This record gives sequence, structure tokens and C-alpha cells, in this order.
Amino acid sequence: MLPEPEITLEKGYLDQLETHELHHHLPSNGKSGGLRLVFSMISALLRAARPAFLRWPSGRKAKLRRTAYLDGLRGFAALMVYCLHHELWAHESMKADKKLESAWGYEGNYYLACFHFVRTFFSGGHYAVTTFFVISGYVLSLKPIGLMNAGQYDKLLDNISSAMFRRWLRLWIPIIFVTFGIVIMWHVLGVQANAGAWKPEKTLRAGLWTWYVDIKNYTWIFSTGGKPWFDYNPHIWSIPVEAKGSVAIYTTLLALAKCSRKARMWCQVALMWYMIYVADGAHFAMFIAGMFICEVDYIAAENGLPDWITDLKEWKTVFFHCLLAVSMFLGGVPSYDRDIVVLRESPGWYLLSFLKPQAVFDYKWFFLFWAASSLVITIPRIGWLKRFFETGFCQYLGRISYMFYLLHGPIMWSLGDRVYASVGWTREAQAMLFQGWAHRMEVPQIGPFGMELNFYVPHLILFPFTLWMAEMGTTLIDDNAVKFCAWLYKQTIDRPSDRPRAQVSPQD
Repeated sequence: MLPEPEITLEKGYLDQLETHELHHHLPSNGKSGGLRLVFSMISALLRAARPAFLRWPSGRKAKLRRTAYLDGLRGFAALMVYCLHHELWAHESMKADKKLESAWGYEGNYYLACFHFVRTFFSGGHYAVTTFFVISGYVLSLKPIGLMNAGQYDKLLDNISSAMFRRWLRLWIPIIFVTFGIVIMWHVLGVQANAGAWKPEKTLRAGLWTWYVDIKNYTWIFSTGGKPWFDYNPHIWSIPVEAKGSVAIYTTLLALAKCSRKARMWCQVALMWYMIYVADGAHFAMFIAGMFICEVDYIAAENGLPDWITDLKEWKTVFFHCLLAVSMFLGGVPSYDRDIVVLRESPGWYLLSFLKPQAVFDYKWFFLFWAASSLVITIPRIGWLKRFFETGFCQYLGRISYMFYLLHGPIMWSLGDRVYASVGWTREAQAMLFQGWAHRMEVPQIGPFGMELNFYVPHLILFPFTLWMAEMGTTLIDDNAVKFCAWLYKQTIDRPSDRPRAQVSPQD
């Protein structure tokens, strides 16, 4: 049996919702459709007021999709991004970026949080983001590859047309809402998020104009200049990469649509080789890797793997556990400095440093390509690991992962700054902005670096609050953005009744 084409796998991150699945949500009439969206948002607001993690479980477990583990993996990866950013933000005065993102033992520093494998849970943010890219390549390819295998090329064109039409809007609408909220927070409520990273304008009107100029420039993903990050929320640097990676996936799918499966896979291998060893395109190679893994899973579901692979079945458990270990080790690649000399001076990385291709400017992306690809390959083939990512907690994180990713930064820069200051973590910017908060409820700074008691205590407030806000954002913004994109696409579809009648020539 083939893997089921995923309908809502990327609900929280890169939605693959088909228009025909939404017909019962969205009426065909444009005006009533708009009213329906308004009522939907009001209803969602009432539902979202009570977070899911505080509700009593219904007792019924929803049947998991075949690829539900990818939802959980995406959600857990978003949590790793949260952990990295909070570690770096709270420990800024201790130069945490150099300490946590350098190898264990570098310059004689042996922090437990930097030890091999353990470091994934403290500085695994880049590992997590590259995992997003591989998951995206897999998910965006899943249904189109199934249609190719079935020879249903008309449906393939419909699928890619719909997905491509909705892609930009689906990615950027939530970002527009979140960053607009950051501007409003300062000018209306007097609360600054991302203290010190950007200077608010003196008036709301000037602030909105500056925001508009910045976001219109940043959302043009093919820009060859400007800043690589967005001042209002620097964490979203990965979204333009997601958008460009989506274009790479869709164009590759179209280009290879009529190829045989074997030819398709060889072309995918050639593309990955080109993007890593010829051009500096490791990010895009990660998307193609997801497509390639999807092809392999289709073949495995059909019991079509080569004999030399099936003959090694008895070694499957050992092999994939070893591959998981390799993935986690490579995922901990030092990322503080892009100088290859620094990598060669890092314990455990000297020989590996010579594997870096000349074309890859920042060596970490080369190693993270292999780390993230290996991780996505191993999870469905290691029973206990797959079950972990199918747990309710990981599935919940997967559902809210996009808004969790977008909102954790602004919450950290506003509420988090104040809570950290109150327990003893102070930064230079805090001294100017939050004078009344510093050391208000001192908590002992005991424990290893990165694991201090007064670092974890604030998360008794920050983590549940971030989950709650992400859940509300998912219900009010993300879900409705998905529906709006599908509704808008439906309005543009060519219908036979809309076409002008063919003009009959007088000579006929």
C-alpha cells in the first residue's frame, strides 16, 4: 500500500491543503465567503481562549496518519529552536553564543550542554531548521509523486497549480499579522519586543510606513540585496528559504513529471550533487533530499527495494540506530564561526573538516544536510523513535509549530526579558528599559552552564504562555490563512460556464 497523500501534514508550517477539501468550509459566493471567514474567526477566538493543554482529554484517540511522525518531528524541531534562542538570549552577558555553539572542549571549555549528542537539546536550532527543509521537500512532493506514479498528469498539474498559487500567501500572511502586532505593541501599548534590535519610529504612522517598506522588500524572495533578516522578527530568516525551496520543488516536479521513476531519482541525485559540490546551494539540496526520501518510501511501500537492501533486513535495527547517532553527531556541528580553521581546531572535527566541499561557503550547512536527511530517513524505521514523535505532545507541537516558531521570539523579547531580569539574568538593554524588573525575585544561579536553576524557573511561565499564544495564533491566524488561500484560489479557477462562447466565422 502506498503512503497516503498528506492533506494537512504541514498544517502548522507549510500547508498542503487541497482546495476541494475546503468546499464544505467556504461557500462559492465571494461576499458570503468573506462573511463566513469573519464568523469563523470570531468562533475560533472563543475556542482558542482556553488552551488545549488545559482541557480534559476526550478519551478518544484520533487515528494517526501514516506520516504523522513528520508532524511530531516538525513540532519537536520548533521546540529545539525555542530552546536555542532562549539559551542565547538569557546567557548573552556570558557570551553564550560562542560557548554553546562551539565544540565540546574547544579552547579548553568542557560544558555539559556542549557535549556530543547532549548539545542537540541546547544548541540544536540550526539542526532543527534544516530538518524543516527536508520535511518540506518530502511533504510537498508526497502527493505529486503519487500522481506521477499513477500516471494522472492532469491531476498532477491541478495539484501543483493550486499549491504554487497558495504558497506565498500561506507563508507570509501569518508573518504580516505577527510583525504588524509588534509595531502596534510599541505604539499602542508601550511594550517593545526585540529590545535593542530595532528602533521604533516616533509615531504610529511612521512606524507603520517603515514596517510596510521593510516587509514588502523582505517578502520579495528573489531579492539580491538588502539585509538577510527582518528586524521585526529576525528568526524568520528561514521563511524566504522555505519559499524559494518550494519553488525549487515544484519546478523540479514539473520538469521530471514524464520521466521514469529511475530517471527521476538519478536526476534528484544529480541536483543534490550540483547544489552541494558545484554551487553554494546546500539549503535547496535539503528540499531535494526530502523529495528523494519520499521516492524511496514509495518504493519501500511497494516492496520494490533492491535485493541487496532487503537482504540486509536483519541488520536494519543496528544500521538505523547507527545512522541516528551519525545524524545527531553531525547535527551538533560547531556553528559559531564559519572559518574552516576553527572547525579543524575543534575536538572531534579535524578529519571531518576535510569533507567540506569548496562550493559551500558556510561549512555547517554541508554537515547539516547529511544530519537532517539522515534523521528523516531513520525515524520511521526505528519503532520507539517513531512512536515518540506520534505522542500527543509532539503532535500538539506539530499542529501549532508555525505560530510557535513565529511568536516565541517576540514573547521572549517582551515578557521573557522582564521575567529573566526579575530572576537575575540581566542584559545591557534591560538596564535601560526594565529598571523596575531587575532582581525582583532573585533565584539562585546554581547548576552547570546552560542548565542553571534561575534559567529554568522563568519557563514555568514562558513556556505555557508561548504554547497558549501559539495555539491562539494557529486558530485565529494560521488556520484562517489556510482557508483564505484555498478560498481565493477557488475564486480564480477557470469554469466552462465563465468562458465566452466560440465565435462562428461567417464563412462557416
